[in-house]
Amino acid sequence: MSLDKLRKENEVLDIFCNLVSIPSPSLKEDKVIEWILNFCRENGIDGRKDDYGNVYINVPATDSSKEPLMLSSHMDVVGDDSPVNIYLDGDFIKAEGRTLGADDKAGVACALMLAKELAGAPHSSPLQVEQFAHGGLEITFTRDEESGMSGIEHVEFNKIKSKHVLVCDADKLGQLQISGASYTNAKITVKALKGGHSGIDIGDKTRLNAAKLIAELIAEFPQGAYYSDETGVITSCNIGAIVAGGIQNSVASIVERGIKTNDYITEIMKKTSTNIINTLGMASYSIRSASAEKENELKALMQSIVDKFNEKYKGLAEAEIEFEVHLLPFERAKDDRIEKVHTRACERAGIKNDISSFHAGAETHIYCHNKNADGETFMPVLLGLADVYNMHSAEEKVDYKTLIKGYEVIKNTFEEFNKD
Repeated sequence: MSLDKLRKENEVLDIFCNLVSIPSPSLKEDKVIEWILNFCRENGIDGRKDDYGNVYINVPATDSSKEPLMLSSHMDVVGDDSPVNIYLDGDFIKAEGRTLGADDKAGVACALMLAKELAGAPHSSPLQVEQFAHGGLEITFTRDEESGMSGIEHVEFNKIKSKHVLVCDADKLGQLQISGASYTNAKITVKALKGGHSGIDIGDKTRLNAAKLIAELIAEFPQGAYYSDETGVITSCNIGAIVAGGIQNSVASIVERGIKTNDYITEIMKKTSTNIINTLGMASYSIRSASAEKENELKALMQSIVDKFNEKYKGLAEAEIEFEVHLLPFERAKDDRIEKVHTRACERAGIKNDISSFHAGAETHIYCHNKNADGETFMPVLLGLADVYNMHSAEEKVDYKTLIKGYEVIKNTFEEFNKD
């Protein structure tokens, strides 16, 4: 079957293909914003954009006793603004020689399709306004998720009525990710209080080597998964780099000679100084956690290791650890309503959902630390509506059959949410 024929037979695929055919790299989303707003006008949907360029859609409730539900997706993609030529390869939609943009236009397409059906545009769906009582649908499409998440930072949270937010940005059909990890840097510094010559002073036991000391300290720190539960890894600790010893002259030599290499470690080692007792060592770690409690527990453990080190080497060396928080955790909500709703929605669609935690950041992390128009803290989840492969690469592709099924899941989810 040709892609043109598929588009004629399935409207959500047609919307998706229109969207991905418009290049929209981060902060250059104007053309796709224009297309979305025009789609809203043509289909009687209330859509607007804010001063930053985020788009908001509102389908009014038909039953004021029910809660509204919000969908959120981002409009930008990884890639440039060169033309996007799409084609069908078996079950996959691809783009010639570049990123497709299924991340996250699969989410945008499904949200627009649901808005059109609910708004009462001519369609054969059972979700016509006159046939289906609901608490209203809100949709937010953000800019710049891929490069800096500045779009979500500019969202008008205090104008949103929904408490539950489905962030449609996971990469597999049926995924429901209910927590996500924070991102914190830990920086460790070890200073030996005396240096010296590696020959003349080597017998002086008060002259400790900072390179050896930081290795000793690192050996005490945890590495890898620190805490896991039934949803996956919740808290982890990973060493990023160790720098210690007499590398100054070696680095200066590389700069002066203008050496271009992919193996800087080997190049640095060629000219490192071994005739000094080193006085400085540094290391960096990443800490990720979907639980603030477990993250604080891990930090306390690392701090206690540093404190014991300082007691052991008092007067000879000292260490310190600093924590820099870059992204707060998206913690699992105590309310499991969406988990139950999504499970029923997937069962109706003939698939099994996968409830898990993800060990990275997303817009969920921003929603869960903000409040809606009623002062309620948002309760987001990350939802997958299609199988997207090789994201952010020229080999990116989406299984079109899963996208069709994904729309069925989001439609079922909205229906099940409004049954409660």
